[in-house]
Amino acid sequence: MSSTQGNGEHWKSLESVGISRKELAMAEALQMEYDALSQLRHDKEESRAKQNTDPSLISWDEPVLDFYSKPAGRRKDFKLLRGLSGSDPTLNYNSVSPQERPPNHSTSQGSQPGPDPWPKGSLAGDYLYIFDGSDGGLSLSPGPGDVDGSSKKLSPPPLPPRVSIWDNPPLPPRKGSPSSSKIFQPNDINTLSLIEQPPGKLLGHRILEEEEERGGGGPGPLLACVDYDGINDAITRLNLKSTYDAEMLRDTTRGWKEGRGPLDFGKDTPGKPVARSKTMPPQVPPRTYASRYANRKNATPGTNHRISAAPVNDDQSPSTLNYLIHLQERPVKQTISRQALSLLFDTYHNEVDAFLLTDGDFPLKADRVVQSVKAICNALAAVETPEITSALNQLPPCPSRMQPKIQKDPTVLAVRENREKVVEALTAAILDLVELYCNAFNADFQTAVHGSHKHDLVQEACHFSGPLAFTVYATHRIPITWATSYEDFYLSCSLSHGGKELCSPLQTRRAHFSKYLFHLIIWDQQICFPVQVNRLPRETLLCATLYALPIPPAGGSSEANKQRRVPEALGWVTTPLFNFRQVLTCGRKLLGLWPATQENPSARWSAPNFHQPDSVILQIDFPTSAFDIKFTSPPGDKFSPRYEFGSLREEDQRVLKNIMQKESLYWLTDADKKRLWEKRYYCHSEVSSLPLVLASAPSWEWACLPDTYALLKQWTHMNHQDALGLLHATFPDQEVRRMAVQWIGSLSDAELLDYLPQLVQALKYECYLDSPLVRFLLKRAVSDLRVTHYFFWLLKDGLKDSQFSIRYQYLLAALLCCCGKGLREEFNRQCCLVSTLAKLAQQVREATPSVRQGILRSGLEEVRQFFTLNGSCRLPLSPSLLVKGIVPRDCSYFNSNAVPLKLSFQNVDPLGENIRVIFKCGDDLRQDMLTLQMIRIMSKIWVQEGLDMRMVIFRCFSTGRGRGMVEMIPNAETLRKIQVEHGVTGSFKDRPLADWLQKHNPGEEEYEKAVENFIYSCAGCCVATYVLGICDRHNDNIMLKTTGHMFHIDFGRFLGHAQMFGNIKRDRAPFVFTSDMAYVINGGDKPSSRFHDFVDLCCQAYNLIRKHTHLFLNLLGLMLSCGIPELSDLEDLKYVYDALRPQDTEANATTYFTRLIESSLGSVATKLNFFIHNLAQMKFTGSDDRLALSFAPRTYTVKSSGRISDVFLCRHEKIFYPNKGYVYVVKVMRENAHEATYIQRTFEEFQELHNKLRLLFPSSFLPSFPSRFVIGRSRGEAAAERRREELNGYIWHLIHAAPEVAECDLVCTFFHPLPRDEKAAGTSPAPKSSDGSWARPIGKVGGEVKLSISYKNNKLFIMVMHIRGLQLLQDGNDPDPYVKIYLLPDPQKTTKKKTKVARKTCNPTYNEMLVYDGIPKGDLQQRELQLSVLSEQGLWENVLLGEVRIRLRELDLAQEKAGWFALGSRSQETS
Repeated sequence: MSSTQGNGEHWKSLESVGISRKELAMAEALQMEYDALSQLRHDKEESRAKQNTDPSLISWDEPVLDFYSKPAGRRKDFKLLRGLSGSDPTLNYNSVSPQERPPNHSTSQGSQPGPDPWPKGSLAGDYLYIFDGSDGGLSLSPGPGDVDGSSKKLSPPPLPPRVSIWDNPPLPPRKGSPSSSKIFQPNDINTLSLIEQPPGKLLGHRILEEEEERGGGGPGPLLACVDYDGINDAITRLNLKSTYDAEMLRDTTRGWKEGRGPLDFGKDTPGKPVARSKTMPPQVPPRTYASRYANRKNATPGTNHRISAAPVNDDQSPSTLNYLIHLQERPVKQTISRQALSLLFDTYHNEVDAFLLTDGDFPLKADRVVQSVKAICNALAAVETPEITSALNQLPPCPSRMQPKIQKDPTVLAVRENREKVVEALTAAILDLVELYCNAFNADFQTAVHGSHKHDLVQEACHFSGPLAFTVYATHRIPITWATSYEDFYLSCSLSHGGKELCSPLQTRRAHFSKYLFHLIIWDQQICFPVQVNRLPRETLLCATLYALPIPPAGGSSEANKQRRVPEALGWVTTPLFNFRQVLTCGRKLLGLWPATQENPSARWSAPNFHQPDSVILQIDFPTSAFDIKFTSPPGDKFSPRYEFGSLREEDQRVLKNIMQKESLYWLTDADKKRLWEKRYYCHSEVSSLPLVLASAPSWEWACLPDTYALLKQWTHMNHQDALGLLHATFPDQEVRRMAVQWIGSLSDAELLDYLPQLVQALKYECYLDSPLVRFLLKRAVSDLRVTHYFFWLLKDGLKDSQFSIRYQYLLAALLCCCGKGLREEFNRQCCLVSTLAKLAQQVREATPSVRQGILRSGLEEVRQFFTLNGSCRLPLSPSLLVKGIVPRDCSYFNSNAVPLKLSFQNVDPLGENIRVIFKCGDDLRQDMLTLQMIRIMSKIWVQEGLDMRMVIFRCFSTGRGRGMVEMIPNAETLRKIQVEHGVTGSFKDRPLADWLQKHNPGEEEYEKAVENFIYSCAGCCVATYVLGICDRHNDNIMLKTTGHMFHIDFGRFLGHAQMFGNIKRDRAPFVFTSDMAYVINGGDKPSSRFHDFVDLCCQAYNLIRKHTHLFLNLLGLMLSCGIPELSDLEDLKYVYDALRPQDTEANATTYFTRLIESSLGSVATKLNFFIHNLAQMKFTGSDDRLALSFAPRTYTVKSSGRISDVFLCRHEKIFYPNKGYVYVVKVMRENAHEATYIQRTFEEFQELHNKLRLLFPSSFLPSFPSRFVIGRSRGEAAAERRREELNGYIWHLIHAAPEVAECDLVCTFFHPLPRDEKAAGTSPAPKSSDGSWARPIGKVGGEVKLSISYKNNKLFIMVMHIRGLQLLQDGNDPDPYVKIYLLPDPQKTTKKKTKVARKTCNPTYNEMLVYDGIPKGDLQQRELQLSVLSEQGLWENVLLGEVRIRLRELDLAQEKAGWFALGSRSQETS
């Protein structure tokens, strides 16, 4: 029995389903009788079971209906139970083993004997059966000792008679026939599919007469064989549990391994009373049932074949799709189970029989019938069909129902035949409702006779010229709160294809609430679109949106309020008009509405909302006919014109190229589409333009498809990046998507992993589940372990998407069915580990800070036990990360709002390092996944183009909404921690990053390599963060490795969605590029030639990404439906489009990005943002955090380095590396040391020591520190000499201070030799410049300018890029250079053009384009370019710094010419 805990609240819903207190009292009395009878029956069956060793008569392997072809004498060997037949062969109870088939049973089509019809008796004596077969041990034949009268006294009450509504028995299934395999197949998982069932109806059988023929004299033994315990257990498991708990999974898995279905009950347990609140559904009173189980060992094995890429011996047990569907984390909710519905039918039959047999008091009996019908309808999604309403209207008025039409003559029902007609109509309407429910919901049952059947007649949709029409009947299951909040409900219906509406929407009339059995809104109105069926595209979607007017608040002018009211959307649903068999929808349909708060994209298919148990149900009645209207795809035209693009007029070529430069179909205007479609035959050479051309197609109706398909077939093979654009929601056509998948099929597994998230999202845009994309992904998944791994977790995450959870559930089950037992067990372990970590992370997050550490330690013990039981497990981050344990001592948590866990796993590889990850709970990591995916693709593009930007790409994976794993990068620190080593204002200083890199790279070559890594990675980060609009950039989500690689983390804001302070954006700069980063690049605080390299890298990387604009727009466009709030509409895509500027030339883009670099570098807001973040994070900094010196790689103590006896500042020396300035050489003597050591420290390092000592000790304990400010140049020789004397006194008093000061770790570390001190010992620093701007000989000719010169369309383009090596001015200051150009000869000086002025630099960067228009090509041979570099002097005349003349005839301007040109010597000329 289930361990589900109950609290008795389920019984509160009895009143809502129509069960009165009187009925409950009657049920309790029946309960006591059942308890006694069931216990006695069980005791007797135990003794009888020892004598009965007959094999089971029921097989679970193949559906069978040949019971009706058996002789009447053998029919008693089958169990009959009032229930519903199973909808799944693996769960079906209607099966018989092959050895039990009759001898004359033939599998051939022609030798099938006809059915033996049952006699149709009187209404009171006929029974209605719904088939069940949970075990083979149940039989109608009486057992030994059960034929006497005593057995009847021990049996439960007899079954009441049923109403016969079936006419003919169905034909038994025949092997080899097309229909035999479809009779009891599960519901098609595609929407609007018709389940094919054999025609005909079942006749009821007269049990009372059979009982009399057997001599039993009564029907008592019939219920004695019913497996009530199994029913009770199934009700408990399926009705009262929201998800499958661990016990259910274990029971199901055990049954599956034993060859049983998930609902098989394969062990004997004694009958016992069951707590009502724990087991029974709210519709019926609880009962005590005794169990009688059958032996399942004789079940036919091997009927379910597993498809697996694993070896044959991987798994010998069956793996069925339906079983794996039920194992998903969130199975599709079932409103009611098969067994519970059978019990409701029992109640209904009892009340109907009482109503038929009564001679008076019709209103009371009718009220009980209405209550039983209400209970059934309530269980079946609270749907009341018009047939049920009509049948109930024939009953007398009763309190349980408000009736619009009342039977005028109450004496009509006094005649039994009239009552029988009413009951027969009511029963038929109820069965129709059950069938309707089964077609709409994921029920575990199916009616024995399906009303729908396949039509033999088919009419082509292209020949059907009738308009599309259907009837909107009503909405069911209306929230009662709507009655007091809204009025004037109406439904708006529209038709769309690929997001484009095919005609104007139509609306129903406005209606109010109605109250019959339930609250509902009835329109019963026909909607007729002015569109013929043959004009409808195959993938046409019907979108229905429910609107209502809010009721104005009480008071005020009601008329004025009504005038201002705006209709509110309450819910919506979309459904395709043609099902996956391409047959037009017909018959009655139930569609669950999605709340209006969720997006309503008409461009894609979405399953009706049966996921939420309280969703509003819309009932639409489509027309039915004697034939199917089928859409048959036409073949493409045999000939499609194909012309050269160059044969177009130049104007047409220019216009088409401008259109194609838009790179995305989202920004095509109507004029663009018209022009593209007119010139489609000229676009074959522009291969990537196919999505734009197809998006311009005016229609996708049947008559237009041959031309479109011919164009598609003859199109040049597209690369996979361009083909991704054909998987958007704009292209629902099956042939287009099939071709796109065919082109994408050339992807390697590594490339497929780069685009796998988008392909999984593209599954939402498939009209039908069985599609080429689904087949492609499953095929590739079973071929590569990495694809299987990531595909599994992406589908697992997709289960959280309520609109598509059913689709992803089936796909995930299919993947598990194919991957083999080994991978299924591996995924189970991963899911178990993730659940354990999620539980721990949630507990740590919710706990108070004082107890978090204890909770973490106890939770890690549970993780350790997991590895003890399971051995090893792969992490969801990557299948290559195989771990075998947890390392508790290395685990902790971060003191941030989300409190993520910092975990260290033990690597299975004994030579590998521990695997460190961050586990987050409470943060949606899907946006981080997407951002890192885009950065990873950018990095691959750069590498493929020969530009390695040395990006750090770490793994991040969402394992569910609000939780996931992030890989930790070793040897990395946040910029905040680096900057605060220089104090809380460290973000305003320029040296922290350079000093930190110098500390971890003391050697000159090591430091140069780190700086090189920094330049490349910083340039890549600038481009990536700008293109993706990554915001919320502060110094705690930018990290730096000791090797110089910079990278960003925590991408909670992107696509320009900046955090706001009121109306002010927190991120004011285009991207983060601060002066301390420029300090590392320049090697000092002045621009150097390395800054030119940085700018060139940025612009080159930016232009390479711009060439792939279509790829990033395709990838991000496919993610519009993923549910990320900041990527939900075209405006978000527009940000990336605007950032990439696809319409610009490379030169213009270079200029544009150079200006962005200048803007970011000059932004004070970024540093201020860093400073504010430093202050905000001080609350998380512990008081026991040890202070450390930023320039020391480690901390030393007096115990490790020895006590200092004396110090003396010997001299100061000028240095040129890594920065130009002065250092002070200090002689340090230690006790018990025979030789002195010499260290070199800068004034800034002395100051850092003093500032951090002040944080530890009062000022009275410390000597006074020299002032930082001096008169004159602070870095001059005189200032250094003055400071030397002051610093000498400071350090002498410092080591002679109190022992707690003189011997503290900071002092010992400061005076301990660093690697740079050991390298410089015994040498005198020689001036060495890493940059041409330092210590340049006076009067030496120097300076170069970098130009890019090109000529096109009578235009001369001159790009002034950089200047390097300019000399200082005569006063020793840096110049303010600018460039001036003349195109000689120019006697009137009309060709003068100049750049902007760069301030205070000898190495300026411009990247400005100067253009001379109207220059004939012949004139270029006579022209000469004169370029002058001048320094702006304000009120004084500008100083000429150098010049160069370039003869244009010496340049090959057919191609762009770029290079460095030497500037002439300095002259005293002015300009």
